[in-house]
Amino acid sequence: MNVSELGSHIEPNERVTFRVLYQDEHLVVVEKPARVVTMPGIGHEHDTLLNGLYARFGDRLRQLGVARDHGLVHRLDRETSGVLAVALSHEAYDGLRARFEQRETRKFYWAVTMKAPREPEGVIRRSIEEVLQRKDRYTSTRTARLSNRGKPALTAYRVLSESDLGAVIEARPVTGRLHQVRVHLASVGAGVLGDDTYGPRRTNDASPRLALHAHRLAFDHPVTGEPIDVRSAWPKDLRSLLKRLDLPRPDLDERDTVSDEGADEVGGDSVGEEEAGVGE
Repeated sequence: MNVSELGSHIEPNERVTFRVLYQDEHLVVVEKPARVVTMPGIGHEHDTLLNGLYARFGDRLRQLGVARDHGLVHRLDRETSGVLAVALSHEAYDGLRARFEQRETRKFYWAVTMKAPREPEGVIRRSIEEVLQRKDRYTSTRTARLSNRGKPALTAYRVLSESDLGAVIEARPVTGRLHQVRVHLASVGAGVLGDDTYGPRRTNDASPRLALHAHRLAFDHPVTGEPIDVRSAWPKDLRSLLKRLDLPRPDLDERDTVSDEGADEVGGDSVGEEEAGVGE
């Protein structure tokens, strides 16, 4: 189910809590908690982030309505925590959607993985195909896999810290394929801890949830053109995981970003480096 299939009525739910990291009259950037679904769907009609957003910004989001996805311009998986931008005006929605579609936004994730890839930094270019898997007679779920029939996908990464028990990787997905970071890191032997879909079985018990946090989102404001760079610190559960794995915690204010200069490259998709903008 996508947002356009939800209809015009979204029930506000003030019990769904989130932090506001940035706000102006046109948009808001929030920190989505882990285990909160971004938008309503079967089994989650009233307890999603969008329900919480309606409790706080309902008047603005109703004006956008179904035609503009109730302000949602991108998503985070249920188990993933971190930064998510929401439009509050028509101009902001149209501008943000265009920036995402043209890959003019920069998204950065922290992933705690079972081990580090062979190369400390690199660019993964491997096509990803979406697959619809039926769970029972009435429900199905979408997963992703590497496939030559899929769409080109590019993820830049670098290892920030590692120990005998795991590693911390910063990943920048340049394209926006389903579960891209999880699939690409697993493809280089660095499955995300707690990933029961793409990670090896032994990683499932190592983390209380998927150890993936969208820690940074950077873009030019869709109305004013002002550079916006919003960051989110490590959540408490992942801080505890890092401590247990004896992994140093990366600094939130570190200015270096993922780059493809001199990096190992995996795969051969047709996404060009100029188009990708890795290391900007």
